[in-house]
Amino acid sequence: MSKIALVTGGGSGIGRTACLSLASAGFHVVLIGRRLEPLEAVAHDIRKEGGEALPLTCDIADAAQVADVFATIAKRFGRLDLLFNNAGLFSPPGLLEDVEIAKWKAVVDVNLNGAFYCTQHAFRMMKDQSPQGGRIINNGSISAHVPRPNSAAYTATKHAMTGLTKSAALDGRKYNIAVSQIDIGNAETEMTARMKDGVPQADGTLAPEPLMDLKYVGDALVYMAGLPLEANVQFITVMATKMPFIGRG
Repeated sequence: MSKIALVTGGGSGIGRTACLSLASAGFHVVLIGRRLEPLEAVAHDIRKEGGEALPLTCDIADAAQVADVFATIAKRFGRLDLLFNNAGLFSPPGLLEDVEIAKWKAVVDVNLNGAFYCTQHAFRMMKDQSPQGGRIINNGSISAHVPRPNSAAYTATKHAMTGLTKSAALDGRKYNIAVSQIDIGNAETEMTARMKDGVPQADGTLAPEPLMDLKYVGDALVYMAGLPLEANVQFITVMATKMPFIGRG
């Protein structure tokens, strides 16, 4: 029987790659996001390759919608083996003193609150299922370590994700739940394509930055997901080798 994986933000970018990679590794993938059309497209690609997928619409900032997704998983599959907390919201770059409160709250609602809602439900399911336990992987980002200019909301939530990862890893031990974090830097997606033309640097200049193929993110996730629950990659960084991370700023 296939293991069951839930991927948030599964309709594009890193989420899409995660879904395809996990499906190719034998997982039955439940993929969620706010828009059904891109989720259906990813599910179609998975099925075309012989995999299994269930696309469901969900705004993870809405706790009730998250509860509905987990109720569906429990009813249909009876268990959850892997949660990849991937969904994230970028805020437009702007001076910290000019950040609109509504935009700040929107980023916190998705990046932090949504990840917590999913983690909480995963804990409840994983502690009660037989065999007990499972794995949770959080998408931290390079911004969980160092900021880009004018990114207070996104950077704050990604630093908070590291705290959530550590707390959940500690609290999950007694339930055989392994919690870890993948920090991704400059993976090539539609959202990062602009980096080739130049993005703001800490010294105020604009400079192009190298990107890496999303395939390597998928490979890392499959490795982490394939470990037995007695072993865990607590933190892993996958990044374009020459991006300005070490020594940034």
